[in-house]
Amino acid sequence: MSVNLKARHFLSMLDVNQAELLAILDLADKLRKKLKEHHPFPGPLHGKTLAMIFQKPSLRTRVSFETGMTKLGGHAIYLSPNDISLGQREITEDIARVLSRYADIIMARVFGHDIVEELAKHSTVPVINGLSDFEHPCQILADLLTIKDRKGSFSGLTACFIGDGNNVAHSFLYGGALVGMSVTVITPRGYEPNDVVIHKATEVAQKSGARITVTNDLKAVKGADVLYTDVWASMGQEAEAEERKQIFKDYRIDKGTMKLAKPDAVILHCLPAHYGDEIDYETSRLSNSAIFDQAENRMHAQNALMVMLAGDD
Repeated sequence: MSVNLKARHFLSMLDVNQAELLAILDLADKLRKKLKEHHPFPGPLHGKTLAMIFQKPSLRTRVSFETGMTKLGGHAIYLSPNDISLGQREITEDIARVLSRYADIIMARVFGHDIVEELAKHSTVPVINGLSDFEHPCQILADLLTIKDRKGSFSGLTACFIGDGNNVAHSFLYGGALVGMSVTVITPRGYEPNDVVIHKATEVAQKSGARITVTNDLKAVKGADVLYTDVWASMGQEAEAEERKQIFKDYRIDKGTMKLAKPDAVILHCLPAHYGDEIDYETSRLSNSAIFDQAENRMHAQNALMVMLAGDD
């Protein structure tokens, strides 16, 4: 089946179907191989400009997008919170309309998910959700690419996400459901993922043959192929950090957790990590750990996405 994502927005993992998602991962692998061979190849984004809007600080998001555009022949412009005060200095609609006249793609790393939706509503070029409080789809593209690298396929796999039912958990539920990988979210009571996300992910999983599970029991990691965790308090939740340390103290990846999972279980963390909290340093450095592969794969997965959204035919 032919896959065409040209001129579309990517705000959620559910903005693509299974065939489109697998096509992104396949192209990411091909582009990665070309870049690692160090042989010059025609830049599929030659002459293209990416406008990057940031409300939140970033290491991986900024560097992966900016470097990726450069390697593919394009150019990226970083717009800090001081450059664009979304909804304050200028309304989001006008920002979207103006940037559409200059850039070929817009990427936004923001707080409210409604902001990326508003940008997409008024933009005439593709808008990519670089992160919002509700979803982090670009991260999950990298995660799926990493799992595929380590495991070969998604069929029959079970992945456990341990910690807060946050934006990463939301997108991971959708991503697993799309590719047919069962996902279990293990979280303290009261910190489960959004009910709508659980319902939608379950619907998608029924079609792909995957299972979606949400539990408060850490023993659910037994036999898992993939263990994934994230910080207990995301940006914007700093005031809750100390309280969350007490609530989440047992929901972590450490030696005890690893003993319950399969011996070759892949360890994932989207970084930055708070070592000693959601994961300990020693466990993060095991041969099972793929956290730095994940970080690198942000660029490769996003490269493929940008090429498919805005590259020349």
